[in-house]
Amino acid sequence: MSINSQFLLSMLFLQFTLDVAVLLDIPVVRQIAGFLCLTFFLGLITLKLLKFDKLDSLELVLFSSGFSIALLIFTGLLVNEFSFMLDIKYPLSLLPLLTILSMLILTGGVLVYSKSITVEILKDEPLQKLSLIIIFSCLPILGIIGAIYMATHGNNIILLFMIILISVLFIVSILFNKAVPSNMYPLTIFTFAIALLYHSSFISNYIIPFGSDVTGEFLVFRIVETSARWSSTSLSSMGLWYGRQNAMLSITILPTIYKAILNIDPSWVFKMLNPLIFSLVPLGLYQVWQTYIGKKYALISVFLFISFEPFYTEMLGLNRQMIAEVFFVLLLVTLLKKEIKPVNRVISFMIFSFALVTSHYALAVIFLFFISSVLISLFILKRPSKNITVPMVVFFFVVMFVWYIYTSNSAAFNSILEYGNYVYQQLSDFFNPTSRGEEVLRGLGIAESPSIWNTISRIFSYFTQAFIVFGFVGLTINRTKIRVQNEYFVFTVIAMVLLMMLILVPGLANTLKMTRFYHILLFFLAPLCVVGAEFIVKLLTKQEKEFIVYALLLMILIPYFLFQAEFVFEVVKSDSWSIPLSKYRMNVLLLYGHYGYVDTFSAYGAQWLSQNMDVKNTEFYADESALVNVLTMYGMIYEGNSLSNVTIVTDNSVVYLSTLNVVHEVIPFGSFLWNTSEVSSIFDNLDTIYTNGGSEIRSHLP
Repeated sequence: MSINSQFLLSMLFLQFTLDVAVLLDIPVVRQIAGFLCLTFFLGLITLKLLKFDKLDSLELVLFSSGFSIALLIFTGLLVNEFSFMLDIKYPLSLLPLLTILSMLILTGGVLVYSKSITVEILKDEPLQKLSLIIIFSCLPILGIIGAIYMATHGNNIILLFMIILISVLFIVSILFNKAVPSNMYPLTIFTFAIALLYHSSFISNYIIPFGSDVTGEFLVFRIVETSARWSSTSLSSMGLWYGRQNAMLSITILPTIYKAILNIDPSWVFKMLNPLIFSLVPLGLYQVWQTYIGKKYALISVFLFISFEPFYTEMLGLNRQMIAEVFFVLLLVTLLKKEIKPVNRVISFMIFSFALVTSHYALAVIFLFFISSVLISLFILKRPSKNITVPMVVFFFVVMFVWYIYTSNSAAFNSILEYGNYVYQQLSDFFNPTSRGEEVLRGLGIAESPSIWNTISRIFSYFTQAFIVFGFVGLTINRTKIRVQNEYFVFTVIAMVLLMMLILVPGLANTLKMTRFYHILLFFLAPLCVVGAEFIVKLLTKQEKEFIVYALLLMILIPYFLFQAEFVFEVVKSDSWSIPLSKYRMNVLLLYGHYGYVDTFSAYGAQWLSQNMDVKNTEFYADESALVNVLTMYGMIYEGNSLSNVTIVTDNSVVYLSTLNVVHEVIPFGSFLWNTSEVSSIFDNLDTIYTNGGSEIRSHLP
């Protein structure tokens, strides 16, 4: 039987399995078959139709997944916009989506078979060490079980063991080539990444914002999902912030498709599927970096990237950025991989560009800044790039600004202008260090350290930053064995320039947040840490000693990881910011207030409120944390009044009290904090209309 015949039969079997599982709603089978079809199979067909050549296994996974997710976004948009032609009232509901996607997959499979299209896949060394595969595969399981065990029993022993095991396996992977061969590195990276992501996301049955934007993201998703239709202007009346969220298809149409086909709880689309997709990012970076610095150095660089705490905390509250980063790294692979045919490079660039633009506006602006800077720099240096051309940059620019201007009443475009104006106004404070923001000052060592353990943690962070600087110097003066192509070198230079701008230009870091900026810049700067260590060893010893380089990097990166994961802070019982490790002893204001932690009591109260009250015609009162987090996500209530000691509750008004107010008896308001008993006069004339032991709802009964 030919390869194409096997492919067609496999595709027909998987599609038939999905259709039957959906029609009969067979648990597990529906979710697994649906995820494979939506996230991999559609893209695999696209790869074959485009006749991609010379892909290794990792590139096959990356491009198949990237094309699948991008085409899901594009197909969902087309179905949504042209549904009126077929008189489909709910275009993003199950039946229209399943029908269209099944037709696409079947048509593509038949085309691949009829035209006898084959793709040359480079043969990798087989993974022969089953014991190693089992050990590495246990990491995500430990992350999930450990988080659930911590959530239910308040015991973090499994998670602590998982973090130690990651450290040990990383050391073994670096020092013992025979124990962990290089063909195991992609599996190593994936299991490390997904274990860290899941140990944070599975700590609660509900979404944890981690102080980020997921509350608004989840609200716009739920609005689209419940109405089974996306409107580019429907949420504009809710304000600029919600308008620009609504313009991002990565948090509107994409999760709606997954929810409809897989039939899973909306929260778990964000908590489980998006982190799984996000784990492709470190794999893509490894693929880019190993071309220039080798597989082992690339593995070390990826470990630095995933060790940075925002990767598995803050990013979980930024779902549109998680999806966008997949397309960002795929665009880098597309632009930097020499073996891609020119026509395939252009097609891939166009598809991933549209997906990036419709996934996250800030990341799209950053990518435009990078590729336009590289194009101009190479033109000035008279070394024009064959991979990055003027038409490609113009295409990206046009798509970006057309989309941002003509969706959600230009909310995304107006936000970009607003951020630019903010930075311009901050220039008058150029000589005021505080205008850079606390995170920049902390990174520069200016901000005060709260404890000796924080000081030690910062020292290891400063070492990684110093290595990056040395690596950049060594790369610039050609004093390292690493040699990179023109485009990648200029990408690295632009990243260093942007990092300096974030430090020097007042207010610039605050437009996105310095931790998010640094996370993105590590796409280019993380390899410099490894190069810097090699450069330092070479300066000190006057000869290349690979083992010394590895030892130096491990001495820095292992403690760096343990501090970033808050492992050390938990062990010594110092103040910890890790919900998975330290939730049981965290300050409740930090847990519920800053991080926006949602428990069952608060979520049930918010859901009861939305189901039993006239939300649109009722005035709501709650503490600021509850308004921003639980009421927005699980009550779909985005407007309300903050409780304070001067609150006067009128008729036709409702007071929502969360776990923070009822169980812990505190009500935060800005920088103020009251005990619930201190503001009890607010509730004197109110009746309790709902209570579950953790949250309460009070109002005037007629």
